Amino acid sequence: MEFSGYSQLTMDARLLMTETIRHSTPPGSAPHGAAPDSLQPPVDWPVNGASNGSGLVFKPATEAWEFDEIFQLNYASFVEEVPQHPANDDHALVDRFHTENTYFICRREHELLGMICVRDRRPFSLDQKLGRLEDYLPQAEGARLCEVRLLAVRPDLRRSRVLPGLLTMMARYCHEGGYDYVVMSGRVSQQRLYQRIGFIPFGPMVGDDDAPYQPMYRPVGNVAVEFAGQFHEDVDAPSGDPVILTPGPVAMPETVAQAFRRPPLSHRLPEFRRLMRSSRQGLCRLTGANHCAIMVGSGTMANDVVAAQLSRLNAPGVIVTAGEFGERLLDHANRMGLRYTAVQHQWGAPLDYDRIEQAVAETCSESDAGGWLWTVHCETSSGALADLPRLKAICRKRNAHLALDCISSIAATEVDLSGVRLASGASGKGLAAYPGLGLVFCQERPEPDPALPRYLDLGLHCAGEDDGAVPFTLSSNLLAALEAGVARQTPELLAQVEADGRWLRQQLRALGLTLVASEAESIGAVTTIALAEKGIDSEQMGHALESLGFCTSYASGYLRERNWLQICLLGEVSRPQLERLLPVLAAQLDALTRVQTG
Repeated sequence: MEFSGYSQLTMDARLLMTETIRHSTPPGSAPHGAAPDSLQPPVDWPVNGASNGSGLVFKPATEAWEFDEIFQLNYASFVEEVPQHPANDDHALVDRFHTENTYFICRREHELLGMICVRDRRPFSLDQKLGRLEDYLPQAEGARLCEVRLLAVRPDLRRSRVLPGLLTMMARYCHEGGYDYVVMSGRVSQQRLYQRIGFIPFGPMVGDDDAPYQPMYRPVGNVAVEFAGQFHEDVDAPSGDPVILTPGPVAMPETVAQAFRRPPLSHRLPEFRRLMRSSRQGLCRLTGANHCAIMVGSGTMANDVVAAQLSRLNAPGVIVTAGEFGERLLDHANRMGLRYTAVQHQWGAPLDYDRIEQAVAETCSESDAGGWLWTVHCETSSGALADLPRLKAICRKRNAHLALDCISSIAATEVDLSGVRLASGASGKGLAAYPGLGLVFCQERPEPDPALPRYLDLGLHCAGEDDGAVPFTLSSNLLAALEAGVARQTPELLAQVEADGRWLRQQLRALGLTLVASEAESIGAVTTIALAEKGIDSEQMGHALESLGFCTSYASGYLRERNWLQICLLGEVSRPQLERLLPVLAAQLDALTRVQTG
């Protein structure tokens, strides 16, 4: 969505116009020229406005003379220029909802150049024409709506900076006011123009044959990011950052970012060793593991280290898959030359624990050394969560060693690694730190093994565990950020992530969306949506949401292949951000469905 449309917007003074009435003073309203109480701006708005070298001032209308000028500009625009209303001797036109409108103006000294007004008191004019608007708008129950009533700019300034400034003020008002949707009646001849700035048509046309209007709406959403860099430079625009809803990288809290910015330390210094001890101990407390090695690399590196340790058991094992990352474990095993039986499931399907136990029993009987079971705790591709206590029980019963990929479950749900021989993790995702550090948890500290490649030898990484020593160079900046990410973990935070995830899943189902993992088998922090049934392209939806300030996961090949889109609560994600997402997502579903149905 580009603001190049501004140049076209300024060519039509009738943009966003809705019904006005001949000048009169409704009962109980403010007298002509007075500023009604409802028009007082929020306390943080600069009443004197923002000025610039051209002498333009953008501000809420608050002074009596400003309202007189508004009425006269309305008259010039909607009576004299566009004969929409009859003439009157006062040469002033007052909107019938004047006392309930909030006006934003552009002026130069005591001369009004343009104005736009917004109203949030129901019923709107569209309520009166269409009935209850919530019956037309997606995800509108309980939503906050406002209506654009009027926009007028002096004819000689319609190609100037006046209109962009007015729209910037309105955007800030809607953003800071917590509105979910803006509605308006748009001229039928200007539909392409309105849609370029995010408005979506709904319901039947209103008006008459001479002046037909199309009801339209747009979600407010993350407007601060959507139009970043395109707001008017002379107006204090809303501030904001993209909402990161991907499985990685994730939104990091400021404490993590500050820790990363510390001066770098040599990995041989005592302060570095303190950092390493603190991080390892924190991770062990968080997971219930006995030992934790931290190394440079991604979760893939950590899984290679796990595979190397499984190779030392000299026993066959079982690998369970139900998605992309389970399938990758097969590749790790093949590259390490492991002997295994694969128990594969449909992606996102519940695990068949009877099949798993049978495979473990048969495999373990082949070796006096027992066997092993390796699977993914949280399958990131689908959001499915394995039953960890049940997996532990199977392994205890069959005298098998349990290994887990916990890359997306650590710090996203409760993880108890007691009794788990090996597990992998990563510094990003739920820990909300920078990616780049792999984590390997182990029940027993292994001895170094010269038969293994040096960097894959878990024994080398664990050898200096007690005093914080590391065998290879490691970034102190990444480590400091990881320590800060671990320090923020609390049971309350985990409970909030789970509650927010369950709430989000409920809202998505209410929109008619199909979720890949069942509720009983899912994690709250990762939700995968199957869009094929909606006939909507996941990549197109992902691009649309991204342009509106919400970054979801859709670009990976396995997601594109299945037409899946993911919303993840790994990292710093709040309920208000999710509440802003839903109207935007609902509007995009509405718009893209209209395109599909033609």
